[in-house]
Amino acid sequence: MEIMELIRKRRTIRKFKQEPIDRPILEGLVEAARLAPSGSNLQPVKYKIVDEPQLVHQVFQHVKWAGYIAPAGNPSENEQPVAYIAILADTAIKKSDYELDIGAAAQNIFLTALDLGIGTCWMGAIDREKIKEILHIPEQYILNTVIALGYPDEEPVMEEEQGSIKYYKDQSGTLHVPKRKLQDIII
Repeated sequence: MEIMELIRKRRTIRKFKQEPIDRPILEGLVEAARLAPSGSNLQPVKYKIVDEPQLVHQVFQHVKWAGYIAPAGNPSENEQPVAYIAILADTAIKKSDYELDIGAAAQNIFLTALDLGIGTCWMGAIDREKIKEILHIPEQYILNTVIALGYPDEEPVMEEEQGSIKYYKDQSGTLHVPKRKLQDIII
């Protein structure tokens, strides 16, 4: 797919088919993240792949889904992600100001995943301490975010914002994601 096509098509997925993602594919997503820009080329971002079903289930218990449409937007038991990639900052390399590196790395994961037919959800509302405990992440790492992954079982649509940026589901269950108009964001 062309890059602009991927960018226009990429939407957050919150319903996943219960089909595992092969480990080499997940490692390929981390490879894409590794190649993202990094301030001063310090590369403080590290990753934890979570694909064991028991651990995936445990992590699921400590993330919050779809604030605007919760709990209706939460994945049901047969729609939950099949993997996560936890994105961490290594404080032994850089103590602060790693957020831009993480954003660039996450975007590489999103676009590479979409190109492979994999859906993603960027999870910021998470219980960081509990997830670090579950995944046995050492203290030197700050858990910034997790990305939920799976083959999509929904097709959200983007639309022009018409007075609200809140995403919503229509009567048929399709998720609509309003985006501000180009002329409204160029100043």
